[in-house]
Amino acid sequence: MKLRTLILTFLLAGAVIPTFQSCRKYPDGPLISFRSRTERVAQTWKVSSYQKNGTDNTSSYGGYSETYTKNGGYSYSWGVLSGTGTWGWADNQSNIQLNGISNQGTYTLVILKLEQAEFWYYYIDGSDKKEFHMVPN
Repeated sequence: MKLRTLILTFLLAGAVIPTFQSCRKYPDGPLISFRSRTERVAQTWKVSSYQKNGTDNTSSYGGYSETYTKNGGYSYSWGVLSGTGTWGWADNQSNIQLNGISNQGTYTLVILKLEQAEFWYYYIDGSDKKEFHMVPN
């Protein structure tokens, strides 16, 4: 009887685990979160890593930060440069659309990872792919 229960448990786990993996919203996670996506993104972030076309350029973005608010406000600060605008979810909460940003255009951020302590995204600027790994400020 114990062998049957063990086999049934493994079969059930084998059926359920792939289902959880396919529910992952972003390529790099998280699998499960008890905070909403808006709660996770709504804070001030600073750059921990920046790549342009796959080349590390993190040192170029020292002092850069972005702030997202729960009501859709967005701002960035980078030395003497700063700007404000709005943000909202796009593509079934897979992307973030930034609009009306002073000193920048409108961008679609493709989210790779969104956790309370990490926010990874990239966007395309002309022919350049710019990827940011952010941490809370």
